[in-house]
Amino acid sequence: MYLPGKFREDRTDVLHETMRQIGAAIVVGQGPDGMIASHVPIELDTAPEPYGTLRCHFAKPNPQATAITEGQELLVIFQGPQGYVTPNWYPSKHQTGKAVPTWNYIAIHAYGTATTFDDPAKLRDHLSAMTDHFESPYELPWKLSDAPEGYIDGMLQAIIGIEIPIARLEGKWKMSQNKSEHDAKGVINGLRAQGDGDMADLVELAGDQS
Repeated sequence: MYLPGKFREDRTDVLHETMRQIGAAIVVGQGPDGMIASHVPIELDTAPEPYGTLRCHFAKPNPQATAITEGQELLVIFQGPQGYVTPNWYPSKHQTGKAVPTWNYIAIHAYGTATTFDDPAKLRDHLSAMTDHFESPYELPWKLSDAPEGYIDGMLQAIIGIEIPIARLEGKWKMSQNKSEHDAKGVINGLRAQGDGDMADLVELAGDQS
């Protein structure tokens, strides 16, 4: 990923927390006819250090499930908050006219060598970990044990687990850090005016840290 210094995020704890918040990712690999990708929810295990391990699962009919071979490198893309930035928000545009549109975004790329697993106990552990994470905001969280055991057994037979120890982790927070303080403030005000307070907060936070 192209990573200018102003946009680079190297703090592993920040990357991990953001990956958990996003929750799903695009798993990209090599298929028999070229590149292939799947959109899946992801489990993040912070062990081993420094970057941890990703686990997900594919339905067995998914062509990528059969295309993954032991030792294949995968790219896992987490796409965070994003949005258009109009140059009309820049005070400098109204003074000089020298401004163009851009796109602000958060993206994380994780790279690692894939292994597959179909052991029912390991698949259950994986599904339980994911479910517990995604159900945690609810007052009465659903658990894997809430479903009939035979039903879950049948579901386990229909999926293949993918494990990816993270060998390389890159984060990009492109939030107007390359703009002047006045233009960045213009972006923040513009975002708030259109009701996008969350993106405005991210731009403000990035400016405070740059």
